[in-house]
Amino acid sequence: GFSMSIYDVTSRSIYLRWPKISGASSYRVTATAVNTVGHSLLAHFSDVTFKGTLTSLIPNTLYAIQAEAIDKNGIILAETQIMQSTAPDIPVIDQAYSKLSNSITVEWRAVPGATSYLLTAQDGDSFIETVVTNSPGTVTGLKPATLYRITIRSINSGGKSQPSPFRKAKTVLAAPVLSVSSPSCDSIAVRWKAVYMAAGFCVSLMRSDGLGRMLKENTTNTSLIFTNLDPGTLYTIKAYAWNINGIPGDDFTYNQRTSPNAPADVQVAFNSGALRAIVSWMPTEGALTYSVTASSGLLKLKCNTSSASCVVPSLQCGSEYYVSVTAYNDAGSSKPTDAVSLKTIPCAPVNISIEEDEPGHLLVSWSSVNFGGYYVVFVKSDDGLEAHCNTSHTQCHFQSDCGFTYFISVFAYNKAGQSPLGDVFNYTTAPCCPSDLRAVVVSSDTVQVTWAPVRGVDMYQTRAVDWSGVALCNGTATACTLSALQCNTQYNVTVYSFSEARGSNTSCASKYVATAPCSPEIKNISKEALSVVSVHWQSNNEEATYIVTARGEAGLWHCRSSGNSCTLINLPCGSAFSVSAIARSPAGQSLPSHSVPLETAPCCPNDLIVTQVTQSVTNISWSVGMGAQTYVTTLESPKGQAKCHTLQNYCLLGCITCSTNYTVSLKAISETGLTSSCTYQGYSSSACCPSGVKLYRLGNNGIRVYWRASEETRDYHTDLHGSKGNFTCTPSSGLSHCDIMEIPCGDVYTVVVSPVTDKGPKLTFCPKKIYS
Repeated sequence: GFSMSIYDVTSRSIYLRWPKISGASSYRVTATAVNTVGHSLLAHFSDVTFKGTLTSLIPNTLYAIQAEAIDKNGIILAETQIMQSTAPDIPVIDQAYSKLSNSITVEWRAVPGATSYLLTAQDGDSFIETVVTNSPGTVTGLKPATLYRITIRSINSGGKSQPSPFRKAKTVLAAPVLSVSSPSCDSIAVRWKAVYMAAGFCVSLMRSDGLGRMLKENTTNTSLIFTNLDPGTLYTIKAYAWNINGIPGDDFTYNQRTSPNAPADVQVAFNSGALRAIVSWMPTEGALTYSVTASSGLLKLKCNTSSASCVVPSLQCGSEYYVSVTAYNDAGSSKPTDAVSLKTIPCAPVNISIEEDEPGHLLVSWSSVNFGGYYVVFVKSDDGLEAHCNTSHTQCHFQSDCGFTYFISVFAYNKAGQSPLGDVFNYTTAPCCPSDLRAVVVSSDTVQVTWAPVRGVDMYQTRAVDWSGVALCNGTATACTLSALQCNTQYNVTVYSFSEARGSNTSCASKYVATAPCSPEIKNISKEALSVVSVHWQSNNEEATYIVTARGEAGLWHCRSSGNSCTLINLPCGSAFSVSAIARSPAGQSLPSHSVPLETAPCCPNDLIVTQVTQSVTNISWSVGMGAQTYVTTLESPKGQAKCHTLQNYCLLGCITCSTNYTVSLKAISETGLTSSCTYQGYSSSACCPSGVKLYRLGNNGIRVYWRASEETRDYHTDLHGSKGNFTCTPSSGLSHCDIMEIPCGDVYTVVVSPVTDKGPKLTFCPKKIYS
């Protein structure tokens, strides 16, 4: 098949190659910019050319490149197409400069489309390249005081641009490499090799602790001596070279201590029968080590130490030595001290034993030695601290800390001095007990224990003990969670530490921790009043306060008690609640109890209306009571009772006695049978209608109406209604008849006699008589 490949890309050129196609006499290559309208390039190549270059392209542009193999008749034998982007445009260097002798920093303006840049520093035939993402960029690994040609190329996924116009930049001078010494305790000599292209040098000296003033010297030489310095003191020396233009190069810093003064107040503990001696002296400023020389004739014994005392070994009994001390540090040595006479000392004690009789106390014991007047025991811990004990007995007690390794040596003394150093023993104490022990109750059955890490521990064991058993937790972390504990229980919590060298520390203090209360169990809910409910639970916690919550759509109601019951008040009627309880104590809060449903009695209707329909039938209606499903309505008087049970909010009651006062009551009953008894304002039935109504004609246009009064003191009212007119008659009080005159003849009339009421409308349900 016919294919084409890219072997190089620049900002404005793409270099192509393709295989020979049999029968092709030429090749035609077309490059079309994908995102630029109207920019395309056409190139033809002969049949002997299998490489081609497309030039005059746009930087940072994606091209679709199509190659066609054409025979001598112009027929396309094969074709192929690839996509290729040109490299970004050529960057322009703004400036190049050197701040360090091995690097040059370059700044340039960003090139659109470039994802990185290639910096090149060239020195003759050698060059160093570095890829950076943005300006400024730094080329490192350069030679000091060297002029470089700096170029930069932009890079994207398509390739690299051509190099930019070069800039020249020169690296600064290298730092002088100092050789420093202290020829005496009050002077420092500084030397260095010549630095290439250096015109001069600046050397400064100052105490490293910042005290005193800085000494500074400029010179063209390669050596310098500072005098009148403090003995045994650390100084910081800084030096740099500058070129003929005064530009400073890299600086070199060196810390040098002056040699120490000779030690003072040399003390030697000696005895004629001893094999070793301890030499001590006052420490001198800046001394790192000391050398003790004990000379006896041609025999010289030496002892080196970093402390203010030293044991001189291999002394012979009965010999006299002349002892001197020389102080050393990294700068040199002091003059030896004046010699001090030393005689031999007792032999070192043997059979040394070490016991930790109780935590925090070490007992060191040994066998007595000849010529031992008293003994000194030195105990040094692995953190560098040292203690000692003087005794005329063969044992010593030491305070010890947990988790430490102690190095112990015992010396014998008499009037002449100290014995030689014997065997040095080490003893590792039991690991420390955890400190800052904290126990946090997470829930009724879970306690989280944390503590601070301590020395010498390989593993921790947490134990929680109560009357019924032990809960354990082992691990290397400084925290442990104890679960499956008993609620409302006090545990004795102890964290023990273990080490491989000493085992367990069993003296660790414990801490009492009480778990949170157990969840209460609601045993009974009793209704004390309409909106008052008593909740009873099983009290199984000590020093706990119980909080009961009734939760429903109407809201939340709470009560609390330290006993085994409490009362919820002001609960709304006709509501459903879920009642639960929690226990709370200083140790925490329990989980809530299982919820128990609670329903309050239905609400009494707010409004109740009594309407008399007939003389013996009354209609009662009322508003809906919250939570009520059915209602029982009762009208009651000494003459009897009327009752109605209904699902509706109204009811018709019959057998009502006229002119009677009734007590009105209503019971609202919920779906579950809860009942609320509701009492309302009393009701008086209407006055009784008269009986025995009779009609008599009075002439041609008159009528007399007779009736029998239901009550002696009641007044009545007579109405006559017809198509030709309506007539009314109200007799005098106490009469039981009434005359109606001038009635048109030839009509049918309805006559009604009804009692006169004090208020309200006329009664319309009294019996009617027809008159014609």
